Amino acid sequence: MGILQRFEKKVEGAVNGVFARAFKGDVQPVEIAARLQRELDSEAKLMSRDKRLVPNEFVIGLSQHDHDKLAPYSKTLASELAASLKSHAESMGYVFNGPIMIHLEADDSLPVGRFTVESDAVAGVEAHGDRANPAAVSRAQLVLEVNGMRHPLHPPGLVIGRGTEADLRINDPGISRLHAEIRVSGSGAALDVDIIDLGSTNGIVVDGKRVRQSVLGEGSRIEMGSTRMLVHAPAGR
Repeated sequence: MGILQRFEKKVEGAVNGVFARAFKGDVQPVEIAARLQRELDSEAKLMSRDKRLVPNEFVIGLSQHDHDKLAPYSKTLASELAASLKSHAESMGYVFNGPIMIHLEADDSLPVGRFTVESDAVAGVEAHGDRANPAAVSRAQLVLEVNGMRHPLHPPGLVIGRGTEADLRINDPGISRLHAEIRVSGSGAALDVDIIDLGSTNGIVVDGKRVRQSVLGEGSRIEMGSTRMLVHAPAGR
């Protein structure tokens, strides 16, 4: 029995066969599973001889009819789809940046029985101390935004990397254990911020240019591995 057949039986069993009875002619969970696996195959990016990076966040666009049918089972569906993707990834030598996230969204432009898939490789981010504390973020002159999370930039700065020693840990295979340091000095309007490469394997890109060191300010865009970051002032400043 193949992965998709096992998947379909597990999903049907989890909801007492309701998928098989209720969704005839509509979008079937097994169709979504097959489409997500093809998404991994088409979006895989070579990291090393035997490892390839693949997306871990997926947005599934559905007609309003199909969305209404599937939404009550979204947790079960997401869990089974994630298990199917993990199994496929292991067999193909794929690597995820972070946890698999699957979202269902209604799209009025889609007819019944059709669906779309959008994907992205989103790294898991962990911060030490008050790096993600809302109060610290609101007090900061500048923040570093990574995958929707804001981290205050205050003296003396922070070290970014994949290892546990980093102040801001990003689970991106393209990021070194200690990748770069953002140095912060001064205060208020006189705040000085720059970034220094710590001898990383893949380097850093600031505002589209590969650099070893660069001054940062409002609007600076940083790339490390497949992760993008933005320096900006907190909302309301």
